[in-house]
Amino acid sequence: MNIYSEPVELCVERSVLDELKLEELALRQTSSQGPSLRERLRASMRCSVRRMKKCIQALFPVLSWLPFYSVRQNALGDLISGVSVGILHLPQGMAYALLATVPPVFGLYTSFYPVLVYFIFGTSRHISVGSFAVVSIMTGGITEKLAPDDHFLTSGVNGTVVVDTDARDQYRIFVVAAVTFLCGLFQIVLGLVRFGFVVTYLSEPLVRAYTTAAAMHVVISQLKYVFGLNPKRFRGPLAQIYILVDLCALLPELHIPTLVVSVVSLAVLVGVKEVNFVYRKKLPVPIPIELLVIISGTLVSHYFHLNATHAVEVVGEIPTGLVPPCVPSVSFFSEIVGEVFAIAVVGYAINISLGKTFALKHGYTVDSNQELVALGLSNAIGGFFQCYPVTSSLSRSLVQESTGGKTQVAGLASSVIVLITVLKLGALFGDLPKAVLSAIVFANLKGMFKQYGDIPALWKSNKVDLMVWVVTFLCTLLLNLDLGLAASIAFSLLTVIFRTQLPKYSVLGWVPGTELYVETDSYEKAKEIPGITIFRSSFMLYYANAKLYKEALQEKSGINVSKLIMLKKKRATKDKREEKLQNSVASVSGNGTAGRNGAAQFSVDQTELDNAYSTGNESLKSRTHFIILDFSTVSFIDTVTLKTLKNIFQDFAEVDVSVYIAGCQVHVVQQLERGGFFSVSLPKSCLFPSIHDAVLHCLRLPMRNLPHYQCALVSFTLSTIT
Repeated sequence: MNIYSEPVELCVERSVLDELKLEELALRQTSSQGPSLRERLRASMRCSVRRMKKCIQALFPVLSWLPFYSVRQNALGDLISGVSVGILHLPQGMAYALLATVPPVFGLYTSFYPVLVYFIFGTSRHISVGSFAVVSIMTGGITEKLAPDDHFLTSGVNGTVVVDTDARDQYRIFVVAAVTFLCGLFQIVLGLVRFGFVVTYLSEPLVRAYTTAAAMHVVISQLKYVFGLNPKRFRGPLAQIYILVDLCALLPELHIPTLVVSVVSLAVLVGVKEVNFVYRKKLPVPIPIELLVIISGTLVSHYFHLNATHAVEVVGEIPTGLVPPCVPSVSFFSEIVGEVFAIAVVGYAINISLGKTFALKHGYTVDSNQELVALGLSNAIGGFFQCYPVTSSLSRSLVQESTGGKTQVAGLASSVIVLITVLKLGALFGDLPKAVLSAIVFANLKGMFKQYGDIPALWKSNKVDLMVWVVTFLCTLLLNLDLGLAASIAFSLLTVIFRTQLPKYSVLGWVPGTELYVETDSYEKAKEIPGITIFRSSFMLYYANAKLYKEALQEKSGINVSKLIMLKKKRATKDKREEKLQNSVASVSGNGTAGRNGAAQFSVDQTELDNAYSTGNESLKSRTHFIILDFSTVSFIDTVTLKTLKNIFQDFAEVDVSVYIAGCQVHVVQQLERGGFFSVSLPKSCLFPSIHDAVLHCLRLPMRNLPHYQCALVSFTLSTIT
């Protein structure tokens, strides 16, 4: 039997409570029961075996799970998953190295060293750390800015000018190492100061739009390899537009053999990836089409001499073995600090979003700050081995999960596959066409291009988020990736500020037979209680919207406070003047005239007073005597809000309207106390724990100038509501 199928009645009998009675009844604590600062410092300085063990496990998370690793349950799945992901690392590492504008072998290094570091320090069991298109293209933007082709021109045969690619690539490797090391430092420092929450300022629409626009940067950067063209390099705002214009101008020089290699490779990749997706539940492991395309492309290029015969650009010599570590140069730091910080934030945002997604799905937790440290160490140590910055990859992470990966041991197994390739097999890929690598990049951007589907979805659900998506996409596409990110975050924060400036202000009405109070413009049965205005803001009250709050309160209550105060002063002045006139005139006729003049003047003032109390057709007979402010949405009180509240209470008191606050949280009450809000004229009894308590309190007080029929209605309401 479903116990929720039957209506449940609620019946509570108690006296009306204000803040003073509530504190007495619930025994509010006057001081915090938590440990003092001195006690916390003393506790932090204590040393014990248990505490030391906990600290070591927090610093090296691998020690918290590896000693308890179950070989029987996890080993086979982790091994199959690791081999599958390792096979993906090879083509993606080499392909994304082109985006970072470094030789492909450094993509293999990037798929090895950072993965080992994350195995030790990471807390996610399913993400695959390594090369990623967006981060790689951001890195490539820095290297092309500091090491453009124009800086490495040299004399060729027959007086021609050519680019010294060896010197250029060597310099770019130094730049990339510095970028990776500095990116890691940023992430480590942010993680140590518990700054993992910074990613919360990057909303999901912003991140998805940013990665979609970055994917467009990737596509534009790879078109030269697909078409076999050599366009000019542009930097700064609108650079992508200029590159596209230049590519269109060079289309008559299109290199047909390179285009054929690109189209065939892309068709095979997309087709087999669709097969993998459709039959993902039937296939034990996905078909490693990227590796097969690389092998096939290398064999075709080698035996058909594509480079020598048809001038198809190939990867070139790939050295075998590992490079010795070297200290990254710090001389670039001042020139790249802004762009690198953007890489650090974007890389972490992608990493933690994927990590939390898989953690939620499989029922474990991911430490956001430790993930920041782990990713930072992966990049900082990778900088010593000429790696480019890394983050987690959605495609590899999905493969790692779907093929049975249970722990980070799968990442360790994938790094072994990469190590074998670097030591023994790397040189075999020297004849691989770069067009094949570009096709692999395009094929792996499919998921990002699907994010265009956010536009119709957001159009239906949230127009403001749609604005954030569109503005982020356009800023990122038209500006540099770093400037685009900064502009996007600024616009996103502006939308938040804008929304706080335009909250929905509502008058609440009583639902008959209940203690509930809801918006009268949304619920037909909700009725306003005569003489009482219950006012609520949909957003918290703070300095930016305090003035708007006060203005909306006057509008909703139908009371123009400033005009009323002016009229009352004007009326008092005229009353004194009439009194003096009556005293100075001794004759009866003079007194009669003065009386008639005074009566006429009072009639005019009374009409003005009615208008000041009314916003429409209402008049004094339905005027507001009590105002109840619903503070359930208020989470803190700043100094501006405090002054505004005092002014509200004082101004309405001058026009004989009592103001009360309902639903105030205890820490907000404490802030009001510390701010000196309460006084003899503003006692704490003007606060009530609920709207219902405040309404019952108001209904028991006499209402001024209410006609007889409304007094009867109030009496009826009071007897019904109690």
